[in-house]
Amino acid sequence: MLNSDGSKPSYGFYKTPVRRSSNMLNQGDHTSTVLIDHSHREHRNRKEDESKDNISILCFDLTHVSPAVQFFILTFGIFFFYLLYGYVQELIFRLEGFRPYGWYLTLVQFGCYSLFGLVELYMKADRQRRIPLPTYGFLAFLTVATMGLSNSSLGYLNYPTQVIFKCCKLIPVLIGGIIIQGKKYGVIDVSACLSMSIGLILFTLADSTVSPNFNSYGILLISLALCADAVIGNVQEKTMKEFKSTNSEMVLYSYSIGFVYILFGLVISGQLFPAFNFCLQYPVETYGYGAVFSLTGYLGVNIVLTMVKTFGALIAVTVTTCRKALTIVLSFIFFAKPFTFQYLWAGLIVLLGIYLNIYSKNKTKWDPVIREYLTRLNPCRKRDIQLNNMENIV
Repeated sequence: MLNSDGSKPSYGFYKTPVRRSSNMLNQGDHTSTVLIDHSHREHRNRKEDESKDNISILCFDLTHVSPAVQFFILTFGIFFFYLLYGYVQELIFRLEGFRPYGWYLTLVQFGCYSLFGLVELYMKADRQRRIPLPTYGFLAFLTVATMGLSNSSLGYLNYPTQVIFKCCKLIPVLIGGIIIQGKKYGVIDVSACLSMSIGLILFTLADSTVSPNFNSYGILLISLALCADAVIGNVQEKTMKEFKSTNSEMVLYSYSIGFVYILFGLVISGQLFPAFNFCLQYPVETYGYGAVFSLTGYLGVNIVLTMVKTFGALIAVTVTTCRKALTIVLSFIFFAKPFTFQYLWAGLIVLLGIYLNIYSKNKTKWDPVIREYLTRLNPCRKRDIQLNNMENIV
């Protein structure tokens, strides 16, 4: 029934229901689903971008570069800076009369590291100190012992011998864990320690035989440095996790307090002014090379930490081990010194111990990969495994 104007009559508050077709409903649901999925995808991508670690070297951002390019750049940086670091360090101790002043070189190194850490911390927004000063006092003492004794040992040892000793940090770690904490280690860890120990003994015997400047006092210094280095790694890791501090904060306060320790020790021992006067006579060979030595060491440490963070400890250890081997080779090439093939065999035995230690730490991850690789190399073994699986199923 229509009204006089031809329109449909209205019945109070009742309105004619609007019927939507099923196509309209499906289209609306599909549109809303697409919008929801798109918003969820954007939110997920945004969270992934925020959670992605920022990879940068010398203010160059490598986050958006392919992993292969990142690995090449990091590896090149490790080799370049650490090879230059080792070359300059040995070159400084080649200066006639500088051998007693290893602690003064460490003082220069700590001063440069403190300056670099201050600049790096100033460039960051978060400059708050989180770790208590007494803790930094202990860390600084360990840092001084590690680097000071290591630098001083070079006045009494060949550089390759020092490098080989620095590769064997596992030995004091394992001994300290047994004596102090009562830990029990597996066969692989003990084998790695024995391999490193035998390699060190053979390398030291070879050095004492062919090197006219061999001094057992250098062995004592580098051994003490190795013990301090084994302790400082655990203390730093535990402290940084507990207080959530940054690397730049750790570097600044550890090395600046360590600088005060060394300065005080040199003043008390009466070696500060003789070392200062000697270096003034050769400013380029001491302060100039010392600045390059400190800069390359600082940058090398940061690149190694970046590689550990990006590609894992196994890849980082492999790269740094190859770098140390090349450092030893270049030391024999650039600086004339006696050579015997016993160096080579002893170094290979130490290398075996290093990778036994790495395998022990990654045994659960490596065993399936090793089995799969051995199966691919031996097709008969693969067929036997398949037959055994069929028998188990039947």
